[in-house]
Amino acid sequence: MTRQTSLLYLDGVSVSFDGFQALNELSLVIAPGEMRAIIGPNGAGKTTMMDVITGKTRPDTGDVYFDGVIDLTGEDEASIAELGIGRKFQKPTVFESHTVRDNLDLALKAPRGPFQTLFHTITGAETKQIAYLLDLIRLTDKQSELAANLSHGQKQWLEIGMLLAQDPKLLLVDEPAAGMTDAETEETAALLKDIAEDHSVVVVEHDMTFIRSLEVKVTVLHEGSVLAEGSLDHVSADPRVVEVYLGR
Repeated sequence: MTRQTSLLYLDGVSVSFDGFQALNELSLVIAPGEMRAIIGPNGAGKTTMMDVITGKTRPDTGDVYFDGVIDLTGEDEASIAELGIGRKFQKPTVFESHTVRDNLDLALKAPRGPFQTLFHTITGAETKQIAYLLDLIRLTDKQSELAANLSHGQKQWLEIGMLLAQDPKLLLVDEPAAGMTDAETEETAALLKDIAEDHSVVVVEHDMTFIRSLEVKVTVLHEGSVLAEGSLDHVSADPRVVEVYLGR
């Protein structure tokens, strides 16, 4: 796939911190509408890769393009979010003293200066959007609950819903299954598959059972570059992957 036809295109990206090589000539291409899983041992460069994509860290060398033409290395974090890249961190951050529904309302992509927020009335289209998101994130029956009362897994879903309210083209999700019950983990895989019907999604995760249930192409990072890529069965059979990651 060429840079022009890709949604996310990283080529030869290197980042070092005080002599530590966090990314080493990393190349990765995500197609429009693709969901990809990223795995690898601690220190493999997964977080630094996400930081580079979202503008938190500038690469020392290499190309990072979004939507074929936008050079992300020249953009800051706020403008990258505006371009349509949403990032879900491992720990959920929701407005706990607000209801589930209000959290989604606050997140909607509307012009929201202090004045607009104060006098904002929900339009018919926004009401429909909130109903759609509540259904998608499995929280319709919890919409009037305070976010503080949700389980850990439900808070994760709500935060994913809040990111989706911004209508991103690409969603970066960091360890969504961490700390979840088995039932929540299963439901989260189903939720991400639903989201991937309309968005590109990159999932960083350690839970192999969860990765398997996503049924997507897997990229294995090691020492800041791609070690292997393919189906989970394909990369799991790679002796190098077993040695550096799965065998531990």
